[in-house]
Amino acid sequence: MLTTIMYTTVYVTDQDRALEFYTAGLGLDKRIDVRGPDGRFLTVGVPGSPVQILLWSHAPAAGQPGVAGGNGAPGPLILESDDLRKDFEVMRGRGVTFEESEPVDYPFGVRAEAVDPDGNRISLRQQRRP
Repeated sequence: MLTTIMYTTVYVTDQDRALEFYTAGLGLDKRIDVRGPDGRFLTVGVPGSPVQILLWSHAPAAGQPGVAGGNGAPGPLILESDDLRKDFEVMRGRGVTFEESEPVDYPFGVRAEAVDPDGNRISLRQQRRP
């Protein structure tokens, strides 16, 4: 029986640049960084979460980068925040690029779309509180 999600993959063209974005920009933790026969296995994760994001080296456009200006579709990652407006300001101060100038209210809560150095959209969400 399946028990959890171990990894999800985001394709990047420069693993060091991606590591800097995901750790220093978004505030994720570096988890695994080993070199193997198939390349560098590099993961990051949300502090306290067992799920890891594999930053896998691949040619440009190998993944599914977002469309400039957004099209409503989520990015390859959706990360949850308990205070998205605060996190948005912290991340913007760290140099993270967002598609919007401010988080946007939706019926489900609050949403913002960050863009990594390879153009992958990272969806940030805060669920509506009852």
